[in-house]
Amino acid sequence: MSEKENVAPLDALTQDDFVHVGYIDRPEQEMVQGEDESALRDGWERFKKNKGAVIGLIVISIIIVMAIIGPMISGYRFDEIFKGYNNLPPRIPGLENLGFFDGTSRGVNVYEQLGVTQYFWFGSDTLGRDLFTRIWSGTRVSFIIAIVAVLIDFVIGVTYGTISGYFGGKVDMLMQRILEVINGIPNLVVVTLFVLVFKPGMVSIIVSLMITGWIGMSRVVRSQVLKLKEQEFVLAADVLGARKMMIIVKEILPNIMGQMIVMTMFSIPNAIFYEAFLAFVGLGLAEPQASLGSLINTGYNSMLTHPHLLIFPVIVLSLLMLSFNLIADGLRDAIDPTMKGH
Repeated sequence: MSEKENVAPLDALTQDDFVHVGYIDRPEQEMVQGEDESALRDGWERFKKNKGAVIGLIVISIIIVMAIIGPMISGYRFDEIFKGYNNLPPRIPGLENLGFFDGTSRGVNVYEQLGVTQYFWFGSDTLGRDLFTRIWSGTRVSFIIAIVAVLIDFVIGVTYGTISGYFGGKVDMLMQRILEVINGIPNLVVVTLFVLVFKPGMVSIIVSLMITGWIGMSRVVRSQVLKLKEQEFVLAADVLGARKMMIIVKEILPNIMGQMIVMTMFSIPNAIFYEAFLAFVGLGLAEPQASLGSLINTGYNSMLTHPHLLIFPVIVLSLLMLSFNLIADGLRDAIDPTMKGH
């Protein structure tokens, strides 16, 4: 009988014809070492290794908490005026017994001299308003500007850059020429014109940010879209008949989300400084509302005689901007795959 005749037909095989030989042991060096990690978890682990970014995150968290509860725990309103309590130096319970923040200015305890029994933790301003309350109320304005900057970046900047980069050709050329014209107009001129129309206030600042605040984001998004739209997975989706909007939303934007987040984090301190600058030159919020820029402007005029009016808002603004920059730098290092292992 030939060898072919000894082979049973496939349809005649039963379970008893197979023998379980057990699992094959693989050499240890062939086994995949380590646990699988998601991109988010991997990025978070690298972010935590950046001490500067972690410190920035902690400082921002503290400032956010103080901006929320600061005006409540002081016991004063931001526009409450105490007659005769003008330009009082800082006085903090507990610390006054240690010899600092005790209400002393140039060797004289102003609180005892005036018979003031109240505590003004950061002192009072030129009109007798509590500086502690006004600083944290002004910090709220800075966070509002930060939120507005994020929304403008994502709504206007991402949309404009995506359309310009994806469709390309004449559409891209026209949109980039419009962008160059807008970018060529000085921001201060734009803001001054809006102030003449809308008067100083939050509306003027927000509208001026909407004019030019999204340009940086749109350029970053456009460059990333130009690079990704020629990739195989985008071309495959196009060949399979996916709509352009679906390709943009599901294929392109998720792959540039990291760059968008980093760019947004860098734009936040720029927007905060922009508002502070406008307030400093008198184009910000109107009295009695406060912002860090307007408080710095007031303190600048009394810098030599009452330095506390300038020091405290400058410290808060500096910490705010520095912390956002540290977080943005940490996010860039954590998200960028080329930085892995550094």
